[in-house]
Amino acid sequence: MANRTLVPQAREGLNKFKMEAASQVGVTLKNGYNGELTSREAGSIGGQMVKKMVETYENNL
Repeated sequence: MANRTLVPQAREGLNKFKMEAASQVGVTLKNGYNGELTSREAGSIGGQMVKKMVETYENNL
């Protein structure tokens, strides 16, 4: 499945969120393709993003 944003207007916000998450876990990302990332680094970024999304959801209950 292609990596598509369901709401195209949200792409910029998602990229900013990804960069912030990467910074928080100590991974340096560049704009565009980051194919040199290890699975561990990519997983750390994704995990941090999910952690923040769950935290935000719980705070809004």
